[in-house]
Amino acid sequence: MIQAWSLTQPEWTCKIDEGHAGIAYARWSPDSRHILTTSEFQLRLIVWSLLNTACVHVQGPKHASKGVSFTKDGKYVAVCTRRDCKDYINLLSCHTWEIMGVFAVDTLDLADIEWSPDDSAIVIWDSPLEYKVLIYSPDGRCLHKYQAYESGLGVKSVSWSPCGQFLAVGSYDQMLRVLNHLTWKTFAEFMHLSTVRGPCCAAVFKEVDEPLQLDMSELCLSDDLRQGNSEDSPDEPFRVRYEVTEAPINLPSQKPPADKPNPKQGIGLLSWSHDSQYICTRNDSMPTILWIWDICHLELAAILVQKDPIRAAAWDPTCTRLVLCTGSSHLYMWTPGGAYCVSIPLPQFTIIDLKWNSDGSCLFLKDKETFCCAAVPVLAESSDYSSDD
Repeated sequence: MIQAWSLTQPEWTCKIDEGHAGIAYARWSPDSRHILTTSEFQLRLIVWSLLNTACVHVQGPKHASKGVSFTKDGKYVAVCTRRDCKDYINLLSCHTWEIMGVFAVDTLDLADIEWSPDDSAIVIWDSPLEYKVLIYSPDGRCLHKYQAYESGLGVKSVSWSPCGQFLAVGSYDQMLRVLNHLTWKTFAEFMHLSTVRGPCCAAVFKEVDEPLQLDMSELCLSDDLRQGNSEDSPDEPFRVRYEVTEAPINLPSQKPPADKPNPKQGIGLLSWSHDSQYICTRNDSMPTILWIWDICHLELAAILVQKDPIRAAAWDPTCTRLVLCTGSSHLYMWTPGGAYCVSIPLPQFTIIDLKWNSDGSCLFLKDKETFCCAAVPVLAESSDYSSDD
């Protein structure tokens, strides 16, 4: 069942129940007036209107949580479908929800799609068993086919830069490749090595626990507060901060077992900054390491070494600020001026996922059973943060 509420009209509520078909995934349309649901076993995709009881069906969606991409202006949506062992792209109008066109794509087993920021092209990539990245025009013409290598696990993540001039492709060979939009050729390749050698221009920030030095002769605590601190922190209290480390440095890594499916290797996390100058990546064989690359200078800008595996990372939509979480009670941030840690003042709250709102003034932080909205101060591009802030 899907439930929806209005923040401005508390008396307005909505429930969507597909009955025996079940709901595997749900997403908002850009106009916030429709909800798209995918039923179990990908039987159908339904567009539900919140203004009336109308609904539109699309048969045979390829995936539950993937394979749907909206244009930047919110006028059209591309939906991946599969029939007769062949992948298709369905283009729908978000105004009438009528199908504007359907075309087949040259994929073995389509993994996902994404519209370009200027809505002029659609990138499509194949399953990990076939390294294939295809660029299509909205009318179904294949503009380019990219294949970095053969005979190996292929593409794991793909992302357009916000400016639309670059396309980043993360692969299972633990490399990040960046293509330009004019020739669709690779102009940059970044390797994720377990050893970073000098000389290196990148700043390395390592998360450490630092004991708090408390002068008990000057600090007077009540019995209740002393008892509460002893329950929450039975050991000596610590504060979490970043320590700047210089190259060379050996980064913690793990070798995935060869006898199990879905190996934890390759570029599983890939995200651009709002100005397309930086891109952050996580190599899944080094889950505690976040790499930040400078696209303008084609070099490594920073490395964040966390204690726990990185769950999520997201760029501020208004400035060059990156936030990430590791399933702990701390929020970690990076800017070109430095990196810092923020403690969440909520008891037993651990951050497993996060998301920015559109104007960058608020962060949505998710725990396993609860969530909160955190107000974030506006950050000027010239702000300088150190690792001790």
